[in-house]
Amino acid sequence: VPTVWALGGGGGRDESPLVIGHRGAAGYLPDHTLEGYELAIKLGADYIEPDLVATKDGHLIARHEPNITSTTDVGSHPEFASRETTRIVDGVAETGFFASDFTLAEIKTLRAVQPLAERPQQFNGRFEIPTLEEVIDLAQRWSKKLDREIGVYPETKHPTYHADLGLPLEERLVKVLKREGWNNRRAPVFIQSFEQSNLKLLDRLTRVRLVQLVDANDVAPDGTIT
Repeated sequence: VPTVWALGGGGGRDESPLVIGHRGAAGYLPDHTLEGYELAIKLGADYIEPDLVATKDGHLIARHEPNITSTTDVGSHPEFASRETTRIVDGVAETGFFASDFTLAEIKTLRAVQPLAERPQQFNGRFEIPTLEEVIDLAQRWSKKLDREIGVYPETKHPTYHADLGLPLEERLVKVLKREGWNNRRAPVFIQSFEQSNLKLLDRLTRVRLVQLVDANDVAPDGTIT
């Protein structure tokens, strides 16, 4: 289900909420696939939301977490069985397969799967893992096709974790935006992150709009965050 954020979208629509295809159209198709983002656009999304992690050779791909075990079919590839490992991600030990141990060429041999059992499973194994460049290209093509602005709303996933691996996300992200002509204040781009240091660095690198994410357990009846 698309997420609705009460933020001005630019292009003369500042008074309207934005509809954001969170992870694409994840209730219908596997998370973070071009097909899922395309469906979200067809359903009316103004922006599509890729979570970004880095590959071993420094490419930014759309996956919900650095650990790609539950969102790809990597476990069914015997040639990658030795890549299973345990890493510490933000202080928590995780065992699985991590994007940073694969080149982009290797990632492209994998296919996306639906991580939640209650959601449709018949599309598992059909769709590739997209790069950030491919996501932006999709948004730009559909903007022309529909004659309305489609933007991207990327989230930098675990920036400190990536920096510790020697794969910092910030300059890579800005480099892609520059190449696509989307590194300016009026570009249809919001970059979001839970990490303040990440956003502070991005604020020095780009004029793209930035969003501080806040994590919490719930919202109390009086509106306070618990």
